[in-house]
Amino acid sequence: LSPAPTDRQNSKSLSLWAGGQAAMESPTSAASRVDFYGFLDRMRRPEAADLFRSIKSFLASLSLDEPSAEADGARVQAFFAEMEAAIRGHPLWADATHQEIDHALEGLEKYIMTKLFDRTFAASPEDAAADAEVSDKIGLLQRFVRPHHLDIPKVLNNEASWLIAVKELQKINSFKSPWEKLLCMMSCCQVINNLLLNVSMTNDRTPSGADEFLPILIYITIKANPPQLHSNLKFVQLFRRETKLVSEVEYYLTNLISAKMFIINVNGHSLSMEESEFQKHMESAKLGTQMSVASPSSSQGLATSTSGLQKQIDAEGSRFPFMDSETENLTQAELKQLHGLYRKTVTRYTLLSKALRKLSIDEDQLLASVDDS
Repeated sequence: LSPAPTDRQNSKSLSLWAGGQAAMESPTSAASRVDFYGFLDRMRRPEAADLFRSIKSFLASLSLDEPSAEADGARVQAFFAEMEAAIRGHPLWADATHQEIDHALEGLEKYIMTKLFDRTFAASPEDAAADAEVSDKIGLLQRFVRPHHLDIPKVLNNEASWLIAVKELQKINSFKSPWEKLLCMMSCCQVINNLLLNVSMTNDRTPSGADEFLPILIYITIKANPPQLHSNLKFVQLFRRETKLVSEVEYYLTNLISAKMFIINVNGHSLSMEESEFQKHMESAKLGTQMSVASPSSSQGLATSTSGLQKQIDAEGSRFPFMDSETENLTQAELKQLHGLYRKTVTRYTLLSKALRKLSIDEDQLLASVDDS
């Protein structure tokens, strides 16, 4: 066991660490800041030396073993339960309300899990592979999945609300504590829930619960492509205090896990289309992704819009010398040259069309997927 720290060591250690955390704070975590700094304030007091010693001892003992997400999760949960009992019976919290004790436990969770973050979050090759699989699949689905593929009624199409939900979900990697990550997930889900309630009241329609909630959440997840979705969900499941994963929180978390599983297992039937059509969409999306990566201007997006194409044509004027010419102004020699270019273009187009057909790729779908990217 680690030796008991002196009061000064205890206070200095917590102050230095808290200063580092303050630089990472965000408005989203305003509620947790109250919990966290209240916890640190009490832990700086001399009477908290025994609690501080227990925390240091736990962290030291965990570091002696090889990381294992499930095993670490079980040990962390057991330590949280042990510390909850210790805090409830501690003189520092003798007259504390239930809410104040809950705040202390939130602060404890954030302190412990920030210390253990590098060990417990996306720490295995399997987690990294799972994150890449989900992200890559979403990247393909983004190119062709639209609300009607998920049977989302037009009355619920609200780009403004969806954008807010997307932004909330994309914040998830800005935080290191399970609670703050969960807050991002909950904020996203609450935006969707509020949209459903508002539409129900405005249009005098009965809310249909998960039947409409989950499809919108799936669509939002596809639009957001949140970073390391698999690892974030696993992290919250394993290291968020078990007593807090109940009620509304449990419902939202379960739905987001369901959204992830839907994306992993998606097929034609899932998106209300024939499997052959789904596979063509996926192949087109893969080809579009490869074209994006191969393009020298991929960092700025493909120049596939009309204006972007025009810029490309302007830059390659020597290859397309007659784009801006008037027909009546062309000489006999220029018409002959233009005819030669036409024959070359038709030949290349025919070869490309044959190649796409061999890959079972519909060229119209391919162009649509690239144009939407």
